[in-house]
Amino acid sequence: MSQTTTSSPHNSTPNAALSYKDAGVDIVAGDALIERIKPLAKKTMREGVLAGIGGFGALFEVPKRYKEPVLVSGTDGVGTKLKLAFEWNMHDTVGIDLVAMSVNDVLVQGAEPLFFLDYFACGKLDIDTAAAVIGGIAKGCELSGCALIGGETAEMPGMYPAGEYDLAGFAVGAVEKSKILTGKDVKPGDTVLGLASHGVHSNGFSLVRKCIARAANNLPATLDGKPFKQALMEPTRLYVKNVLAALALHPIKALAHITGGGLLENIPRVLPEGTAAHLRKGSWPQTELFAWLQKTAGIDDVEMNRTFNNGIGMVVVIDTAYAEACAQTLREAGETVYEIGVIAAQGEGEAVVVA
Repeated sequence: MSQTTTSSPHNSTPNAALSYKDAGVDIVAGDALIERIKPLAKKTMREGVLAGIGGFGALFEVPKRYKEPVLVSGTDGVGTKLKLAFEWNMHDTVGIDLVAMSVNDVLVQGAEPLFFLDYFACGKLDIDTAAAVIGGIAKGCELSGCALIGGETAEMPGMYPAGEYDLAGFAVGAVEKSKILTGKDVKPGDTVLGLASHGVHSNGFSLVRKCIARAANNLPATLDGKPFKQALMEPTRLYVKNVLAALALHPIKALAHITGGGLLENIPRVLPEGTAAHLRKGSWPQTELFAWLQKTAGIDDVEMNRTFNNGIGMVVVIDTAYAEACAQTLREAGETVYEIGVIAAQGEGEAVVVA
């Protein structure tokens, strides 16, 4: 996290000396933010970190337990879920979303996330808001065993509306070359397991916001036992630690993180040519949240499974002989697991069939 700033233009006299603060950038505020987030980042430190926040670049040494390490990187943002964070003044979980979107992607290759860097940009820095967001980022890193070793907080007057900001981040992980998950060994007959999501996660929020606007005068008080706003802002589930534990014990063939494009477009990304995933409709429950979204939007099942994760945030493909043992390991670790389908030979239809 490098320097940040805050605006307060006040020197308007012609020919008067202008400071950086007059231009809208307050270096002191940026320094104050750094001091607030340093202890949060410190909680995420792990083996391999040589130098973290404060330098021009962060240093990380790949742990020596790796014999042939291959680095895996992923980058993402939070999307228009941020619009609800601004409107509802709920900033403490979008940082978890930011981390999860990248580390879950890195995990899909079989990699252990090692470190994370973030980018927070705003027009005028509000230290409390920024600290809440970056606190969420630190929490996400801590929960996924990933070190927060640097980033950038940029104050750019005139670039963003008052009270708004943007987020981006990227993660780097490592995997033994011999253990990279490519999906090449997936074959007809393999079992497809689905790990439950924590809600919408961080995709499909352009449609979510349309649903909120459509039902503005008749919003439900709660969904799935949570206040309406909390249900929608529930952060993306971090699957890293539990899935890495399962990978160490079971011969998982492929993983798919269900993000933009839903089940229908993400599962095919890890299937070899000539195969398809046949998912059994009703093999996992539709939550109140997704039922409300589908009813309010007036969309069919196909669109639900293409726009949203629809209740499944991560998919595991494994030989049927090992499927139940793998599911049990994941359940004991805290995941909600459903056997949602099988792999079949692809015919003339889609690569994912829900029937």
